[in-house]
Amino acid sequence: MRRWWTAVAVGGAALLALTGCGAPAGVDADLADDWPALAAPQGFVPAAGVCHEGVQDVGYLSGYHPVDCGRSHRAETMHVGTVTGADARRATPPAGGTGAMLAARTECDREVRRAVGADWRSGRLGLAVVFPSPAAWTGGARWFRCDLTEVESVDEARATLRTGSLRGALTRDTDLRLRCFEPQVDGDDVEAMKPVSCTARHHAEFVGVWPATGLSYAQVTKGDGRVHKGCLGLLAKYTGVPNDGNLRFRAGSIFYHPLEREWRDGNRGVQCFGWVSDRTLTRSLKGIGTRGLPVR
Repeated sequence: MRRWWTAVAVGGAALLALTGCGAPAGVDADLADDWPALAAPQGFVPAAGVCHEGVQDVGYLSGYHPVDCGRSHRAETMHVGTVTGADARRATPPAGGTGAMLAARTECDREVRRAVGADWRSGRLGLAVVFPSPAAWTGGARWFRCDLTEVESVDEARATLRTGSLRGALTRDTDLRLRCFEPQVDGDDVEAMKPVSCTARHHAEFVGVWPATGLSYAQVTKGDGRVHKGCLGLLAKYTGVPNDGNLRFRAGSIFYHPLEREWRDGNRGVQCFGWVSDRTLTRSLKGIGTRGLPVR
């Protein structure tokens, strides 16, 4: 009976308050106008500058468990951007090859370059653009993450475990920077590129990233002459020799193109290596000049 009595008492009190002769001084008797306005709902947005134990292709909230970058991890969110304009009105998250993906990739390339101190492709690094899950996108999420990983080698793009942030990584003299290599050659094919010290015996050195814009993926993978010409141009600048008709008689080039998925998502950066096949190098090619790289 106590519970029933309480309900009757509250109802009676409310009735008395509403039917009384008037409100006390300073009270306007409007029960609805004194509540603060509710803030607009805020959707989840991931943070930049955090690391992740695993690599995500899709930004599922259930898989978002950031860790301190001082702990063992495989990925680091270097930047978080926002999809805007017509792309934001899509019914589903951007897919590979779409304008939204290409725009996000361009922004990620720019921001990650600033963060690490150079083109990320000049290091043993991998970059992924991560969009919200379809459910989160439907709920209004319009963010994208730029996640950077340390990869095993130029031949193996698998993300490795590491500790410490990658910010400024390519401004320091570390083994993350691509330098000198000993190619493992089988006939006309380069099977692998073994990293070595530039003072050790070697035949190849990284000279820069050439943008393969205007070419198709098929053209690049078939060794289009324009790619080799672009790489030789980087070699000339790197070594300080003339970029002329004699350049191809001084050295050759080896290049690594993006994987097909990376290409579809907007990565057009080709990693270029100068290759000297007729003699063994024991120093860097940088600034070596015409005496160090004569016409053969």
